[in-house]
Amino acid sequence: MMPKLGDRELEVVRYIAWGASQKEVADELGISPRTVDNTVRHVKEKLMLQKSTELSAWWFCTTFGISFDLSPLKRRIGALCLAGLLMLGELKTGSVYCSYRGNIRRVEWRITRKGDE
Repeated sequence: MMPKLGDRELEVVRYIAWGASQKEVADELGISPRTVDNTVRHVKEKLMLQKSTELSAWWFCTTFGISFDLSPLKRRIGALCLAGLLMLGELKTGSVYCSYRGNIRRVEWRITRKGDE
């Protein structure tokens, strides 16, 4: 049986699943980054997960009614399919994605609409 998570735990996991950093989650929810870190750690322990990517996959699976009790290979395939769907949605809307964290450089890609050229 899957352990129950509290409302605040689910809220923190939702932000993490959508790619927010723990500092961004703390700013958005008005709590300390330490509280976010503790919450994420406790949720991982409750669900017996090791990584934040597994936590994200768990959130998407439970939110969209997909069985999380799959083999690691099937989980990866499912995660890639979900990521592909999200990227496809971004391509259709013509949004801009850019991520900067500290001194780490990230790849930036932009998608322009026909009228924006």
